[in-house]
Amino acid sequence: MSAPGPTFDQFNLVVSDMEASVGFYRLLGLTIPDTLPEWQQHHRSAELPGGLDLDLDSTEFAAVWNRGWPGRAGGAMGVLGLRLPSRDAVDETVARIAGAGHPVQQEPYDTFWGARYAVVEDPDGNAVGLMSPVDPSKRTASPPPPSR
Repeated sequence: MSAPGPTFDQFNLVVSDMEASVGFYRLLGLTIPDTLPEWQQHHRSAELPGGLDLDLDSTEFAAVWNRGWPGRAGGAMGVLGLRLPSRDAVDETVARIAGAGHPVQQEPYDTFWGARYAVVEDPDGNAVGLMSPVDPSKRTASPPPPSR
């Protein structure tokens, strides 16, 4: 009998400006409480359902728990995906984020798999995907895979 595989339960997002990042993720609707004054600029935790842990850590703090940290935040982590409750919520959230001056990498659109999807940027340039639940009636044929 093999041991069970790993369970994804935490994501540490390293940020260069804690208050700007907290403001951005609060604008998305996440609850990020204040913490002890001495930690406010270095570590904050979002309250998420299902036991998933999203922590925002300063570049300085990241170097403490990861000696290999290159000391830079920005854009190379992939896409942090957030599920929103509806197709309209995707459009409304993108409008709110863009209205606050944050870049939109991908305007909202209807995907071939049946979701409404968009990608916005946080203050460090990290991509944040916003996706509605899949509506099977909105599915279309998938495009061909990209050629190399």
